[in-house]
Amino acid sequence: MARKTKSGVDPRYLDKERAALMRTYRKSVFFNKKELAAIEEYCKRFGVRSRSALIRQATIEHILKELDASHPTLF
Repeated sequence: MARKTKSGVDPRYLDKERAALMRTYRKSVFFNKKELAAIEEYCKRFGVRSRSALIRQATIEHILKELDASHPTLF
């Protein structure tokens, strides 16, 4: 039987979840001066420490919204 943590969750399960969320694929994006300036201004104004997390989150949110809006319908 697996040991449990204080929260009662199996550590093997947590390890499996961490492994599934690990980012192993890299993509590069190029910005022009104005785009980069806008990103830097946003980060400074709103206290964003991780620009990569900001860009990743904005990209994925946009993609998921578009996929949801264009799902196939039966009628």
